Amino acid sequence: MVLASRPAKARFNGTEFANQIRRRLPAAGDKWHLDEVVINIAGWKHWLWRAVDQHGVVLDILIQSRCNAKAAKRLLRKLLKKQGRAPRVMITDKLASYGAAKREIIPGVEHRQHRRLNNRAENSHQPTRRRERIMKRFKSAGQAQRSLSAHDQIANLFHRPANTNASDHRRARARAFQVWAEVTGIPSVA
Repeated sequence: MVLASRPAKARFNGTEFANQIRRRLPAAGDKWHLDEVVINIAGWKHWLWRAVDQHGVVLDILIQSRCNAKAAKRLLRKLLKKQGRAPRVMITDKLASYGAAKREIIPGVEHRQHRRLNNRAENSHQPTRRRERIMKRFKSAGQAQRSLSAHDQIANLFHRPANTNASDHRRARARAFQVWAEVTGIPSVA
């Protein structure tokens, strides 16, 4: 006896939503802020590397078990592949790994290292810290990478830039909901 197979339902996960949103967002800025922060995953230290443009839009994240030049090179290669172009300026903290990676991968880019220049990237870690506390820590590096990558792209869609008036904010929010409806297939209520 042969059973008739049901048609497969189109199921999307957070990564697919994030990829579709990334394709619909405008091009990233030419000034990249890079930073790393330590997170605990299953009792082991890992480093969450994050790149943010000058408007506060998260470009990408990478979770590594090491904090060295090899990890910084991997982040830069990943960023260049996704963005399709090198930044005009790269702003980091004083970690030497960034300088070593920059010299090898993007030597022509201006590199600024200063104590307070990198606050934009430092502030972008705050939502991750909040989620980490609520979730009672991440269970694995892969789960953290998938979760944070998807969340950051969705947050970029609904990101409100500084110094916008109410009418610009309403237009941007309406466009964000329109894109969200296209990506998810769920009709917008508004």
